[in-house]
Amino acid sequence: MKQQEIERKFLVKGEGWRGRAEGVLFRQGYIARTQDRTVRVRVAGEEGTLTIKYRGEGIARSEFEYRIPLDEAQALLDGLDPGEVIEKKRFTFEEHGDVWEVDEFMGANEGLIVAEIELESEEQAFMKPEWLGEEVSKISRYLNVELSKLPYKAWTSEQKSLSKNKNHS
Repeated sequence: MKQQEIERKFLVKGEGWRGRAEGVLFRQGYIARTQDRTVRVRVAGEEGTLTIKYRGEGIARSEFEYRIPLDEAQALLDGLDPGEVIEKKRFTFEEHGDVWEVDEFMGANEGLIVAEIELESEEQAFMKPEWLGEEVSKISRYLNVELSKLPYKAWTSEQKSLSKNKNHS
């Protein structure tokens, strides 16, 4: 199914989000990527999906997502190099009437915790929870596709302590 995806992504500070939901284990990797599109395979709990994303303007992207048999999703992931597979626990819950997804990364990306909110438009207002940190929506290294190439643990201390006006590449 095709949809327009408009996501805002933030670093997480503090522990105020914990205990809000049961985490679901995600394993995902990219079987194809170009400058403006990706093909992702994901196993989330007991569900397999194949997703094609096209980069749009700003933070909007076109997304096509299809359920695939779990064993086929596992086989596609097994065909990737282990370092290319991202593992994380996703916690999905509602706060201030909005649905938040908090991803706590494991493995090569351990130490990174990111929260996302999907919006109807880039201008849509929402209440920021107190545990929300700096926005990283436009910083490409925080995209999962980039984390599969250059994991968080391999970042320099400068990359990890990014300030709002530095290096938005």
